[in-house]
Amino acid sequence: MTPTTTHIFLTGATGYIGGTIVTLLLKHPKSDSFKITVLVRNTEKAKQLKSLGIKAEIGSHSDVDKLEELASAADVVFATADCDDLEAAKAILKGLKKRNETTGHVPILIHTSGTAVLCDNAAGMYASDTIYSDTNVSQLESLPPTQLHRQVDLAVIAADLQGYIKSYIVLPSTIWGIASGPLVDLKIQNPHSQQIPNLIKIGLARGQGAKIGEGKNYWPNVEIDELGELYNILFDLALSDAPPPHGREGLYFGATDEHLLADLYDTVARDLYELGKAKSEEPTALSKEEVLKFYGSEVIATTVMGGNSRCRADRARRDLRWKPVKGTKEMLASIKDEIRVLSAIAEGQV
Repeated sequence: MTPTTTHIFLTGATGYIGGTIVTLLLKHPKSDSFKITVLVRNTEKAKQLKSLGIKAEIGSHSDVDKLEELASAADVVFATADCDDLEAAKAILKGLKKRNETTGHVPILIHTSGTAVLCDNAAGMYASDTIYSDTNVSQLESLPPTQLHRQVDLAVIAADLQGYIKSYIVLPSTIWGIASGPLVDLKIQNPHSQQIPNLIKIGLARGQGAKIGEGKNYWPNVEIDELGELYNILFDLALSDAPPPHGREGLYFGATDEHLLADLYDTVARDLYELGKAKSEEPTALSKEEVLKFYGSEVIATTVMGGNSRCRADRARRDLRWKPVKGTKEMLASIKDEIRVLSAIAEGQV
């Protein structure tokens, strides 16, 4: 790595998380020393990104040769696209290995996973007492490779153990809040998360709030800008002379607080009703047919939305000095505004 220029490659740049990271990189005090390259699917987005000083290559996550090529030219890679795409991850790792072999430097990979890796099969019917800590390496290593996201996480950690990268894995939880910044202003970034907006869209489509099982399971949560700050801190420290733990110890939960899913379902249903978008303020359980219609898979509904994902961001707070403050109360209070925006989009008003 040269002392003057840091070459950064980012996947998923127009996504909810990726666009937030790009925005922070553009505002970074050292942004003049960054050369940022991203991979996008169409030329129009590429032109708009170029106007922000970003080099945009045309391609997709399935273009493994392109991923390898772009990673081989990077000092730092942010992977924020599909965290279950093992072939894409292998291509990025192959490129970073080339970078290491040709420069003698150890490049950095900041990979985005997710706390769905912790999920059980509760299907919304019970709470679990198991709470994971990102400081408890043996507990995390007990997760079987069959868990969501786990195969890619293991490949990333293995590359770190081989010594040709420093890997940092961020595991966001239920992210909430509407993203903002220049990419959103240009209408090239998705400003919405997945779990809560999807639940709202389902409620709008069926005219009734929905739930998975009884909603007795727990999930952690984090606000989008505070999650962005976690990536920002990690990026700065990874490039410093005293980098934080990486590899086996380099897993960082993006989690501030936790919520009972029943509280989320109740809030969405009530807010839909109060805004005149539902016939009742009570959420009703999705039928098997509705699960397949809205989620495409029973696994996504029963294991992810219905599973317990409980964790504490102990390492993120201790080693990174990350200090998020917006929790469940603020998350639930944000839902009504999100409904207003999403219903306006659904009705063609935006």
